[in-house]
Order: sequence, then C-alpha cells, then structure tokens
Amino acid sequence: MIDPALFDPSAISDEIRAQNAEIVAKLAVLPDPMSVPPALVRERRRQGLGPFPLMPLSGKARTITIDGPAGPIPLRIIAPDNPRGVYFHIHGGGWTWGTADEQDPWLDRLAERCGLAVVSVEYRLAPENPYPAAPDDCEAAALWVIREMESRFGTSRLFIGGESAGAHLSAVTILRLRDRHGLKPFRGANLFAGCYDLSLTPSVRHWGTERLILNTNDVKVFADNFCGHVPDRRDPDLSPLYADLKDLPPALFSVGTKDMLLDDTLFMASRWVEAGNKADLAIWPGGCHVFIRFDSALSEQALSRIDEFIEKL
Repeated sequence: MIDPALFDPSAISDEIRAQNAEIVAKLAVLPDPMSVPPALVRERRRQGLGPFPLMPLSGKARTITIDGPAGPIPLRIIAPDNPRGVYFHIHGGGWTWGTADEQDPWLDRLAERCGLAVVSVEYRLAPENPYPAAPDDCEAAALWVIREMESRFGTSRLFIGGESAGAHLSAVTILRLRDRHGLKPFRGANLFAGCYDLSLTPSVRHWGTERLILNTNDVKVFADNFCGHVPDRRDPDLSPLYADLKDLPPALFSVGTKDMLLDDTLFMASRWVEAGNKADLAIWPGGCHVFIRFDSALSEQALSRIDEFIEKL
C-alpha cells in the first residue's frame, strides 16, 4: 500500500508550504492564462515575461534538424564527452506551450551526473497542430535517435522521459514504438507528473479553481487543444492509461501530493505494475505540479531519485 503518512499535512515542509502559497498568490492576481491566445503566451514566455523567471540556457547545447512527418523537427542536444547512454527528452507545457530549451538545467544535470547525451524534441504544439501532430513528431524523433545513437554517441543504452505533457508523450511514444515498429529500445522511462487520461481523472475534475500551477479548467483547455475533434478521449493513443501496457521498460513515476494530476500517476503506476513491468513510485509531500521547476530541498531529493533510477539501469 501507499504510505498514508506521505499525505499527512504534517509531512509537508515549511519551505514547500510557503513556496506553494507564494505560487498561488502570484497566479491569483494575473489574468487567466486560458483567456490569452496561446501564441501570445508563448511569446511572453520567450521574452521572460511569464509569471516565473526563465531557467538559464545551457552553454553546451546545440540544435540540429531532422526530417519529420510534416516538415523539419529541431532537436536540442546536450552531450558530455564519451556518453554512457542517451536520454530522449520530451518537454511539458500542456501540449500548448513549452520548448525544448526551457529546462536546460535538468538536462545539463543528466548529462553531467549520469553521463547521458540528452536529445530534446521540439514537437508541434496545439491547438494549431492538434493530435496526432505531437505524437507523430515524437515518434519520428525517437526513431531517429534509435538509428543514430551508436554512430553519434557511441552507445545503445537508451532512456526516455519528460514532465507533465512530456511524460504523457513519452508513454505514447513507448507504446507506438512497440506496436507500430516492434521496438522495445528503452532501459527505463522517467515519467514526472504526467497526464495519462485525457478524459480527466478524479483528482483533476475535483481540484477546482485554485491555480497551484494548474487548475481544473486549465487541464480541460489543454486537453481540448491537444485532442481537437477526436471524439474518443480514451483512445489509448491519446490516453495511454487505457493501453495494453505489457512488455514496457522499468519506469520511475514521480508526483507531488499537491499536484492536481496525482491520480494520473497513481493509476498509471498501478497499471504499469499490474501488466508485469517494473516501476518505482516516488510521491513527494506537498509537491505542486512539476515542483522541480522551483529550487527546494524537495526538488533536490526528487532529482536525486531520478539520478539513482537511471544509474542502476
């Protein structure tokens, strides 16, 4: 059973309690981001005008372009000398916002501490490019990595991972490679605070209006943007929670107890194990949605848990 003590309010540190209150207060006085055109939100984020400071860019990153199903796909690469593996990364942002260069410190860390060449895909965003654009781009980029990793990086030790929508797209990519190409190339999957049910889990539906990074309406809008006019939100290619999950790699599922997507991780981790796969479940007291975005002792613990997961595979 999951340890009930993890959900006890007393398990939340003073640091995280104060950080969450600051996030809620900051977002409460800003306009509803769902009322702003996505292109404008993206532009303001690029200019550093979003509600939170931009993460610093890596001086080690370079960008290449590969052919995709609907045009060129940029890949952002951060690689150490003599990599001991490759990490295929998919960024978050509700399938609507986000870019491959918005989380360089995490990717630098994987390169430095785990010896991984990190390849982050710049997939097409919704609502301008709804399903299946993002999964198609991630599938194409993953196939490129599989073909090229030994010649470019000298290794066939491959991982996949992402945060929020990136964790969702990571799960979809794993399933597409298995089902469409007969490939099971990943040593492990690092899935942080994913959204695995586009019909929305109870924790999303019951969260309400408080915006601790996200609220219920935010996720509804993001899901609408991604799904477009697809009628069946439980199609496994949209909602991997409903897929056949047999023969998948070991996975680390991470989530905070104050993340409105909590059920998605609890349900998906349970189904992953029920299907016969190995999984670790890291539940972090008080953590908001993708809380590793903010410096704290809890963030360092969660990032170190990811390092340990990768190093043992």
